[in-house]
Amino acid sequence: MAQVWKCSGLRWAGSGPVLEWSGGRRSALAWGKWVSFGVAEGGVRACVGARGHVCPVGAVVPGRSIGARCEECARLDRAHSVAADAVPDDPRAYRVYLAWFGPGMVKVGITAVERGEARLLEQGAVCFSWLGVGPLMAARRAEEMARAALRVPDRIPYAAKRVVRAHLPGTEAERAAEIEELHRRATALPGWPESLARLPLRPVDHVGAFGPAGVPDAVGEVSELVAGGEVSGELVAAAGPDLHLDVGGRVVVLDTRLMSGWELVSSHAGQGGHGVRRGRLSFPLREFREVGASQDGLF
Repeated sequence: MAQVWKCSGLRWAGSGPVLEWSGGRRSALAWGKWVSFGVAEGGVRACVGARGHVCPVGAVVPGRSIGARCEECARLDRAHSVAADAVPDDPRAYRVYLAWFGPGMVKVGITAVERGEARLLEQGAVCFSWLGVGPLMAARRAEEMARAALRVPDRIPYAAKRVVRAHLPGTEAERAAEIEELHRRATALPGWPESLARLPLRPVDHVGAFGPAGVPDAVGEVSELVAGGEVSGELVAAAGPDLHLDVGGRVVVLDTRLMSGWELVSSHAGQGGHGVRRGRLSFPLREFREVGASQDGLF
């Protein structure tokens, strides 16, 4: 009987992206690593539950669902999150940040100090800078104040981030320009919470962390996993939850959040004779409208 794996998500550690599996196993990812798995015939995608608890009804969720949760479990998960202000007495210190994903695409947010840059890497932030640090509710007030004053959102869809990655400015200074201006305006706002210390501008660029230069643009993205489907390819880059895989001369994006809820099995797709590997993809692919050639930028 084939061994079954259940993906718990992609996390970013100091050494790079790491796939986590149920049972506590972890798979560190590095450029050039061969990624290969499939979904068994007849498999279904099950709700992953909420806050460490299994779904009480064992609901089946759609293949294109990013959260892999049924409506009730999604509600319970959201109700106990920091983002929903459900834990105002959280004693941890928080940082407020500005994150840049591409030209005209900036958001403001907060993250626990103990998490370091992990939250920014998980979001696929190309460049960021801290704004302030202090108690949770003070950080939340500063976040809301900055968002309203700067007219920037607190959330940007991953689909929008993918579109701009192939067209990023070439230098760190160019990528940090918008962050610098917005940081100056944000820290000069009146009414800054007294318990939140302002932090100086120190742009951090993640282009090097996301992948090597010269990687061809992706031609499309996996829209969902399906029973009987499989993928095999070489990891050439990663950003946020996305893996960029070369599946035989073309690069495709796999959002690892689509893997949750499925029982995954080892795949021998792409294993040619004499140890030669050939990429393969039989999951549905949504092609991008514009495909560029190899470049010196991020992707």
